[in-house]
Amino acid sequence: MIELYTWGTPNGKKVSIMLEEIGLPYNVHPIRIMDGDQFKPDYIKINPNSKIPAITDTEGPGGKPINIFESGAILIYLAEKTGKLLSRDPVARIETIEWLMFQMGGVGPMFGQAHHFLQLKEPNPYGAERYSKETRRLYGVMNSRLGDVPYFATDYSIADIATYTWVSRFQMHRVDLAEFPNVKRWFDAISARPAVQRGMKVPS
Repeated sequence: MIELYTWGTPNGKKVSIMLEEIGLPYNVHPIRIMDGDQFKPDYIKINPNSKIPAITDTEGPGGKPINIFESGAILIYLAEKTGKLLSRDPVARIETIEWLMFQMGGVGPMFGQAHHFLQLKEPNPYGAERYSKETRRLYGVMNSRLGDVPYFATDYSIADIATYTWVSRFQMHRVDLAEFPNVKRWFDAISARPAVQRGMKVPS
């Protein structure tokens, strides 16, 4: 059984989508980040960085419980545990990890900053322009890649799950997906997956 500690953010939804895709049973523990749940001592024992998501696998390596934090690490762990959504072929595997790191190091932080500066009650033109420009550049990188392959690592993988949840907030960073037709095709295909639809509703 997987114990999932999460909230309704892009990083949180990555893991609920993954769990729905691979079919592992899980319990949801809402961590209400606006209320400061992430700073409670019991949660810090699971995630010392006081962020979401985190999981506890009650049947981890050697049959012993294991706590895992950082969404990218969780995706890799679950993929390796089940043999799903991360190819065993060396070339395809590193390709998947490349695009997962692209999300972790670029898409997530930059989109997040765009969300922040574009929603300020008191505008900050410098921040809004800086992060909006970088967000659109990253959309261009994705659009180019997805013009050559159906998914980031050719086959649907953890790289797509990780990126999808951030792209799902395109309206918040004022991007029209019609300007990036390959991203839109990819986004629509993933949005139609039943497991994705279920995972996006967690926590209810």
